[in-house]
This record gives sequence, C-alpha cells and structure tokens, in this order.
Amino acid sequence: MTASRPAEPPGEDLCRLAELHGVATSYSPSPDRTVTASAAAIVRTLAALGVDAGTPEAVRTALAARRRELDERLLPPTVVCWGTAAPDVLATLPAGTRLRIETEQGETRAAAEQLPPGVHRLTATAPAGRTAHAHLVAAPTRLPTPTGRSYGLLVQLYSLLSHRSWGMGDAGDLAELAAWAGRALGAGFVQVNPLHAAVPGAPTDPSPYRPSSRRFPDPVHLRVEDVPEFAYIGDRERVRALTERAERLRETVLEKGALIDRDAVWELKREALELLHDVPLGPGRRAAYCDYLAEQGQALEDHATWCALAEVHGPDWHRWPAGLRDPRSTETARARGELMDRVDFFSRLAWLTDTQLTAAQRTAREAGMPVGIVHDLAVGVHPGGADAWAQQQYFAAGMSVGAPPDAFNARGQDWGLPPWRPDRLAAAGYAPFRGLLRGLFRYAGALRIDHVMGLFRLWWVPRGLPPTEGTYVRYDAEAMLAVLVLEASRAGALVIGEDLGTVEPGVRETLRDRGVLGTSVLWFERDWDGDGRPLPPERWRADCLATATTHDLPPTAARLTGEHVELRDRLGLLTRPLDMERAEAAADTGEWLALLTRLGLLRGTGGGLVTSEEEAEVQAVHRFLLRTPARMIGVWLPDGVGDRRPQNLPGTWDEYPNWRLPVADVEGRPVTLEELAGSARLHALVEVLRAGDS
Repeated sequence: MTASRPAEPPGEDLCRLAELHGVATSYSPSPDRTVTASAAAIVRTLAALGVDAGTPEAVRTALAARRRELDERLLPPTVVCWGTAAPDVLATLPAGTRLRIETEQGETRAAAEQLPPGVHRLTATAPAGRTAHAHLVAAPTRLPTPTGRSYGLLVQLYSLLSHRSWGMGDAGDLAELAAWAGRALGAGFVQVNPLHAAVPGAPTDPSPYRPSSRRFPDPVHLRVEDVPEFAYIGDRERVRALTERAERLRETVLEKGALIDRDAVWELKREALELLHDVPLGPGRRAAYCDYLAEQGQALEDHATWCALAEVHGPDWHRWPAGLRDPRSTETARARGELMDRVDFFSRLAWLTDTQLTAAQRTAREAGMPVGIVHDLAVGVHPGGADAWAQQQYFAAGMSVGAPPDAFNARGQDWGLPPWRPDRLAAAGYAPFRGLLRGLFRYAGALRIDHVMGLFRLWWVPRGLPPTEGTYVRYDAEAMLAVLVLEASRAGALVIGEDLGTVEPGVRETLRDRGVLGTSVLWFERDWDGDGRPLPPERWRADCLATATTHDLPPTAARLTGEHVELRDRLGLLTRPLDMERAEAAADTGEWLALLTRLGLLRGTGGGLVTSEEEAEVQAVHRFLLRTPARMIGVWLPDGVGDRRPQNLPGTWDEYPNWRLPVADVEGRPVTLEELAGSARLHALVEVLRAGDS
C-alpha cells in the first residue's frame, strides 16, 4: 500500500483527539492508496466542533477532557431502538441502573415494555445516584420493500412548461403530468428535482441544490390561477396585465429560444401573489391556514422572518446589522413585529405551495400510481440562507461540504454548503433533521436523498483552504437512519438514496438492510471487481432505482452518439486530446451496444414503433433495465423526445445554461407538456416498459 502524506501530518495525540470526536485523520480514495489529512485541516475541523487543538498543550487538555467525559457518561445524547430490540447501550450501564421512558404520547414506560414508534425521553439513574437523560429514537427495523415493480418518469420540473405555466414548470404542471402518466402510461411515479425555497435576489442561483431552506418549498412553483383567492382579486385589469406578461414570458421560452428566467417568473408571480394576499381567506381556508401555522410553529416563523428581513437587508444574513444575525435576539423580535405583514405574506406562500404540492401527490395516487411524486432532498443549504440563519447553532461555522480528490477530479470539490454539526444534532435528538423530513413527507410518496453517504460521513473543507485540505467527519449513521426510517414509515413513503460515486465499504449494505433503495445508472454499472465490462442484468441489485441517465449526465441519445464529448470540447472542459476522449467514449458505448445485441434487445426499425437507429438503441437500453431485478425503473423524460442537452454540466457556471433549459426534441425545439402527451416517440418508449421484456 502506498501512502501520500502532506507536509504536516498530525501528531499522535491530535490523531487520538480527532478520532474521539469523529474526525478522520486519513482516507482511502482507492483500495491501494491512503491519504493522510493535514494537521491544519484537523485542527480547523476540531475548532468548528468547539474543540481547541491549536497547541500541543491544548490538544492534551482537550484529549483528557474528552476521555473523562466519555468515561463518566452513562448515556450518549441519542439512543436508538430498532423494533422490539433493546438498545445495545443499555447493556453497558452499571448493574442496578433504573430506567424510565417518557414517550412522545406523554406516557411513562419501563424499559422492558414495547415502545411505540417515536422519539422518546430516556432517563437512567445509576445506583450511585448519577442521572442521565437521552433521546430515544424508536423506529421500525426497516422500511417495507416495494411490492412489485414500478416504472416512472424523471424530470426537472422547471423544464416542463405547459400552455398554462408562467415561463417555467409549476405545481399545476406536476399534477397534470402525474395524472396523465398514471392514467395513460401506467407509470408508478414521477421524480422531480428539489423544490426547496431558493435564495432570493437577482440573479437567483438557478441550481436547486443550493437552497435557502430545505424545510419549505419555493413559491415560484405555485400555479397562481389555482389558488382559490385568485378569482376574487378586485383589480381585474392588473390581473389581465399580469397574465398577458406571463403569456409573453412563456412564448419567449417555447417559441423564441429563450432560456428559462426564474427571476422574471418570480417577479410576475410575486406581483400576483401580493394581490392575492389582499383577498381575505374564507372561514374554512382561514382555519386550514391557522392549522398549518400551528403545525409548522417556530420553524415557519423563522423562515418567513428571514424572507421578510432579506427584502430589507439583502439575502445574506451575515451582512445584516449585528442584532439581526441572531434569530432569537430582541432586535429580531422587534423587526419581526414591524414586518408582521410581510412575515404573514411569506408564511402564507409556504402554505399555498405546500397545499398545491400535496394536491399533486393526491392526484398522482388517484391516477393509480403506487408511489406518486418522488421529491429530492438536497445535501445542504446556502450559507447565507434561511436555514443557516435560523438553525445556525447546528451548522459548523467556517466549514463547507465537498468531496476529496478522486480519479474523476484531482482537485476535489467544494460545494459551498455548511455541514451540520453531528454533536449538536445528537444533543437535540436530531430535531432539525426530523422537522426537515416531516415537512417533505407531507407531500412526497418517496424521497430521494442526494449524496445519501452524508448520513454516515461528510467531507469538511475549512474556509480558505482548497478541497484537497479537507477531512471526513463522521455522523451517527444509526441515529440518522433511525430518524429517516421512523419518519418515512409514518408517512408511508419510500426512500431512495443517491449512492453514486465513491462509497465506503458497508454503507450500501446498511442502507439496504434498513429498506433504503439505492441508485443504479446504466453507464456506471460495470464489473469493477472483475474484467470491468458492462455488468450483466442479472447481477444488478434489486433494491434500487435503475435509470439510463440523470440530470448531471448526458441524455441517452447524446451519449450513444458521442455528442457529449463534442459539447465538452466546445466548452474547453476536456483534459485530454479530443481524439482520445472520442475513442474512449466510443469504446464505452460500443461495449454496451454489443451486450444489448447479444441479449437480443437491440431491435431494428419498423413496425411503426421505431423510426430511427437512435430510437432503437434508446429503447434497447430500457429493455436492458427491464432485464435487471431493479424494483424501480426511471425514464429520463427528455430521453422520450430525443433531447440531446444535459440539464446540468458539472464543472461549468456561465459557460453553459445549467438548470435553465426547457425539455426539447431532437432539433432542440422546446416541447410542451401538451405535446409530450401526444409524442409518438415517448409513447413508443413507454410501451417498451409496459410490455415488459417481450
């Protein structure tokens, strides 16, 4: 084994201290290589966890304190109980320790009694009189395995415009797509991008993976005309002017080749929603809104307060007046009172959006979908946004989440997202995580978790250092998974983990054992432990969502033709000669096409279902997915109409219009939802799935 060491490796005491706080001192990018973290990265990371390791003396003091704390501790801050099994930690308590459990429901139970699912309070009293309290997460042993196989559509919602949307896809389009796909196509689900609240301000970051809040949805997704109060707006002339502007905005995208302009869409919708806010709610609607306010409580008040303050002071709370940077300060309370109308405005927008997304899920189930809408949970939040402000005690100051260097990116990655502090999460019984999940499961039939490996560990990058100078920080994966399984089971929802890329040993197996499905993308499924050739379908795992591509990868047609290489070349993204990249891509595609041919899946044109060799190959790819045991099969919606353009091209910013492209056909002409419903090519592809491997 070879070892790559930075100039200043950590000393033994620093390594011991780091280990006791879950901070890794090395990582293995490949089985035959170990990289040691720098002392500077470890010291900075420990500081973000509240541990002073700046000098050798400080390290010794902190090490002694940590050891003493662990030796004297009766219980960890959070304990997990799977099913009827007693938590393992109880066996380590001194003989004669008395246990008392106060359940979520307010009952008092003995430790030997079976507990209802929930997060309870455990009290342990040792014979010597020492007492400790812990959060006890009682969760089912695993999520149920999906019954039967389902197939569905994957789409970036903003990219799916109808003749009723205002320049980008919205909740109304989502409901229409779900109703059509369920009833006409027999689809079992529709998966969309994260619909989290974005950071306001022009230009808005179009990426759905850097939200202001993951807890609340973005009102830009509202179908304004579907809000009941819309019909009662008094100023009809202004309403007419807004809808005419919306029509022109839609036409610029669908007919004039313009990119999706989220800022322009929000400007129009905000004006309309301001008019809506002046319309009094009827008694029933008012009662429903009040129930929502009560259910969401402090979290919603904080979110709406941040939105109101951002209108006045800008979208980065770090730049606000000092008193307003603390959500619990008297200055913030005073400002909230002064801005109460705006706080109510943003609270109502959250309710309206939640209501429409809930309606979309209900529509999907009524259309016969066993799953319905699969929502996406981003890996983190924007450092200047609402969640980072309202929950700042749970985030590690001066740190960012990313990825270490690997075979695909020698410089590593810094995603600019502050990580949660594992110690603060545990001390709070994972309350922020629980609240986040409950909010999403209100309207999700399934939840896709981006970078699900983050439940186990995350790569922390100290501010000002390159991603190569980061280190892994471990989370209590058992507790995180218990909370996830608990909340998903309460909602009757599935969970899909995005586990692509480098995954430490044991993670996929642990997720599978708890009923969390994985993600398998055709082009990555090779026999990496053997000859490296495409993995035969019978050797794929069953507990996964299998797809041909994702939003971060080329559409299937582009990969089959090699156009994705030409695109990267035009943008100057290739690190090797073009001929070499072309040859490698062609060889990769050739191996897959050869396997499809051997299996009898690549069938010629004719019969009215296939009009080109390209369509035949796209259909063959999906016949291959049917041959696998995968429980869920996803079709990238742009693949159904021959779209060549990726929705996101990693490694680009202004060079490529990431997150701003409408679904388009082979010629790049935008395709509306109404046209999709009549697309012969899409129907032919879905018919492959409906017919099975015949």
